[in-house]
Amino acid sequence: MTKSKITMKTVILFVFLIGTQLFTLSQTNKQYDLVIYGGTSAGISAAIQASRMGKTVVLIEPTNRIGGLTTGGLGQTDIGNKQAIGGIAREFYQNVKKYYQQPENWKWQKSNEYKDGGQTRTDSGEDAMWTFEPSAALKVFQQMLENEKNINLVYNQRLNRNSGVIKKKGQIISITMDSGEIYSGKIFIDATYEGDLMAASKVSHTIGRESNKKYGETLNGVHTADTARTMTNQPSHNSINHNFVRNVDPYIEKGNPKSGLLPFINRKGSGAEGSRNKGVQAYCFRMCLTNHPENRIPFEKPANYNELEYELLLRNYEAGEKGFPWINSDMPNRKTDTNNRLGFSTDFIGQNYDYPEASYAEREIIAERHRNYQKGLMWTLAYHPRMSEHIRNEVSNWGMCKDEFTEGNGWQEQLYVREARRMISNYVMTQYNCEGLIVATDPVGLAAYGMDSHHVQRYVTKEGFVKNEGNVEARVKGPYPISYQSIIPKKNECKNLFVPVCLSATHIAYGSIRMEPVFMVLGQSASIAASMAIDKKISVQQVEYNELMPVLLEYKQRLN
Repeated sequence: MTKSKITMKTVILFVFLIGTQLFTLSQTNKQYDLVIYGGTSAGISAAIQASRMGKTVVLIEPTNRIGGLTTGGLGQTDIGNKQAIGGIAREFYQNVKKYYQQPENWKWQKSNEYKDGGQTRTDSGEDAMWTFEPSAALKVFQQMLENEKNINLVYNQRLNRNSGVIKKKGQIISITMDSGEIYSGKIFIDATYEGDLMAASKVSHTIGRESNKKYGETLNGVHTADTARTMTNQPSHNSINHNFVRNVDPYIEKGNPKSGLLPFINRKGSGAEGSRNKGVQAYCFRMCLTNHPENRIPFEKPANYNELEYELLLRNYEAGEKGFPWINSDMPNRKTDTNNRLGFSTDFIGQNYDYPEASYAEREIIAERHRNYQKGLMWTLAYHPRMSEHIRNEVSNWGMCKDEFTEGNGWQEQLYVREARRMISNYVMTQYNCEGLIVATDPVGLAAYGMDSHHVQRYVTKEGFVKNEGNVEARVKGPYPISYQSIIPKKNECKNLFVPVCLSATHIAYGSIRMEPVFMVLGQSASIAASMAIDKKISVQQVEYNELMPVLLEYKQRLN
C-alpha cells in the first residue's frame, strides 16, 4: 500500500512538473500578428502603423534605448526635400515642433534666441521642425508609442543569430533571442541597421561596394577621383571632398618608407578604379556638443591615448589646412549635431570593415574603438600644443552635454552605422533610380537626398602622399520613388519578411536612400503591406500594388 502511494505521488509530481514546464514554454513563446526586430525610427514607425490597423505587434529593441540614430545624435535631419516626407514620419517632426512650443523645454536658451541654420531650417509658417536634441526625439517617440494600445515594447533582447530563426516552407515561424525568449508572428520586419534578422533568415545580401560594371553605374566601386557635384537643395559640405591637403607624409618617420606607415592607412593601396571593394563607408558617432558652461563636459584625454594615431591630423594642419574638421550644426538649447568634415575628422576610416557580420561582442569592441578614437580626436583638437591655435581656441570652448546620454557621460551607445548589409531582391535600386533615368512603378516612399558616400579607405598615392578614397557627393534630380520590390526578399527565400532599412540597393543608391525620415516612411509602408498580407493570408510578394497604393495614400504617404 505504501509503495503504491509513493508511486502515485511520483506520477502526480512528474505530471505537475511537466505541466509547469509546458506552461512556462507557452508563456515564453509569445504570439503576435507582427514581429518587428529593431527599435530604430523605421521600427517605431512600423509598430505605430500596425497598431493603428488593429494588429498586435511586438517591437523588439536589442539595446536599452529606442530611436536609433534619430535619438542617437543625428538631430540635424538629412532629407534633401521635406515635401517628400509624409505619414508617420511627418507626424514625428510635427510633434517635435509641438515639443519645442512648450516653454519648459527651453532650458539653456530662450526659444527666440535659437536660429536653425542647417539644411532643414524651419520656415516660420511650417507645421514641422526638423532639428532637435536627442533627448527631445526620445521623449517624442516614447509619447507616440504610449498613445498606441497594441504595441508591446521590449528592451535588451538580441536575436540569436546562429539558430534563432525558425523557418518552415519559406516562412519565418518564430525568432529566439539570446535570452531564450521566443516571439512568433505572421509577418516579420527587420528594422535594424545591420540586417541581422534578414541575414539569419538566409536572405541574399551583399556588403561593400559593387563594381561599376555590375549594374552599369559610374559612381560605385573604388573611386579615387574627387566627386563632389553639388547636391540639389543641400549645402556644399567642403571644397576638397573631405581629403588631405597636398603633400602630407604617410610614414612614421617623414620621408622614410622603411619606417612604416602611420596608423589607419591601407598598405595594399586603393585598388583599381571602379572595381569591387568589400570595405564599408566610414562610421562615427554623431556628437551632441554644447558651449554652455553649466552644461558642458570638457573633452578629456582617454587613458589609452596614442598620439601616433593623430599624427596625420597634426601633419595635415602643418601642411596648410586651415578649416575646422567638423560640421557643427546648431540644435536647440545651445547644442549641436557634430559630424565629419575634411581629411581627418570624426570618421574612423577603414576601421569598420568587420562590423556588419561581427558577433555582438566584436561589435561592442569596434564601437568602443570608435568612441575612444573620437575622444582622442577631440582632446587633440582642443588641447594638443601642435594643433593650430585658432582650432584649439574654438574647440576647447565645446564639450559633451551633461544632460544628454547621461549614462555615458555625454557619449551615446548608437554608432552611426551608415551602411552594413544590403539585401539583394528582385529589384535593386541603383544610381539610375536616383538620377531619374529609371523610375520604379510601385513606389512605397520617396527619397530625395544626394548620393552620399563617406570615405572607405586611406592609402598612399603614387607620389608618396596620403589620401582618402571613397567620397562621393552627387546630386539627384529630385524626389524619386523607392520600389516595393526593394523592401521584400525574393519569394523563394522568405515569404513573410520586410526589410525597410537594409533594403535592396547598390552602395551608391543606398547612400541617397539611407536617411532617417526615409527609413520611417519605408517602415510605415512595410507595416501597411504586412497588415494587408495578414488579412488576406498571403505572402508579402502576393500583395497587389494596385490595392496597396490607395491604402498608402490613405495614411498620408507621399508617392510622387
